[in-house]
Amino acid sequence: MSRTGKDAPSSTKYACRKCKIILTEDQTKCPICGGSDISDEWSGIIIIMDLNAQLASAIGAKQIGRYAIKVR
Repeated sequence: MSRTGKDAPSSTKYACRKCKIILTEDQTKCPICGGSDISDEWSGIIIIMDLNAQLASAIGAKQIGRYAIKVR
């Protein structure tokens, strides 16, 4: 995503390449899988608010949160 200035959300800097969960700027490893393979090049957001939803199971979401659609 790597945007700067007014458009860049301050709390959505990195995403895990494995889980695709969006991390905050201060996180250096994934809270779900514990991996450190994170990227600042991601696009699209899916917000999971209910783990029983079809979309949550389709993307393999293991916790409530924001997930990237594509992580490079």
